[in-house]
Amino acid sequence: MTSAAILGCAGTTLGRGEAAFFAEADPWGFILFGRNVEDPDQLLRLTDALRDAVGWRAPILIDQEGGRVQRLKAPRWRSWPPPLTHADTAADPVRAMWLRARLQAMELQAVGIDVNCAPTCDVARPETHPFLRNRCFGRDPETVTANARATAEGLLAGGVLPVMKHMPGHGRAQVDSHKDLPRVDADKTALEADFAPFRALSDLPMGMTAHITYTALGGKPATQDAGLIWLIREEIGFDGLLMTDDISMEALGGSIPDRAAASIEAGCDVVLHCNGNRAEMEGCIDACGPMTDAAARRAEAALARRRLPELADPERLAFELSELDGNLSG
Repeated sequence: MTSAAILGCAGTTLGRGEAAFFAEADPWGFILFGRNVEDPDQLLRLTDALRDAVGWRAPILIDQEGGRVQRLKAPRWRSWPPPLTHADTAADPVRAMWLRARLQAMELQAVGIDVNCAPTCDVARPETHPFLRNRCFGRDPETVTANARATAEGLLAGGVLPVMKHMPGHGRAQVDSHKDLPRVDADKTALEADFAPFRALSDLPMGMTAHITYTALGGKPATQDAGLIWLIREEIGFDGLLMTDDISMEALGGSIPDRAAASIEAGCDVVLHCNGNRAEMEGCIDACGPMTDAAARRAEAALARRRLPELADPERLAFELSELDGNLSG
């Protein structure tokens, strides 16, 4: 049975031993990083090999946000400004976000990638940690919602599934969750502004949890808190596939198996493990177990929204985007 995990791989090619491990582990999907990327031909061979290992068209994810977080880089791919910078400078931010996402989807589809871990639906605030702030799409819930919706629709039009993150809201974090666990002391009323974009976009197929604690809502990280997963499902109304953020980030305590098991127990559908470390992946797979029936239903519904890209002329799209925003490079 398919494991409730999304795994990374070690390098730019898939070795025989790694392929055999993936065949046995049968993760639901894969995620790629800069260490996996050389050029388009190599990347297409790698995505084909990953799918061959598990024997089906498993989803392959990447973070192609723009700014610091883009795994496909110039000169072989377009270079993108950070989302907040782009939204601030575009003459028509909503249209610019759609065009940007549509062009990103073209590049991803061409190398066999069909899921982009975007848009970041967190609300940027003066106190938001720099690791996150310019990855956001606005400074208020309404702007974030409009720009994130356009991004999601542009990706979907290009045959790429979006993943909205970081649920239920990471914008108040003042530390980098890659290194430490953010703690937010705002009350529930104030937090409603953080939840608002996710509620407005709750129809999207996939979402990612935040490694963050809210003292007003319990003491556990959202990824491992059953009460906060309930909030995502019932109050925010999200019934799509819910994945964790990377469980190898230092925001979470305990071993990798402990982190994975706690996330599944709390109600996440799948666990994301990114660094490609074989021993850690083995522990993750053992702790995750197979997907639950509910997770499998949500996964099937998400993948049902993969579609052939709509016909479009990339040169015309790029020209229109350049007319809206002079800061775009590539």
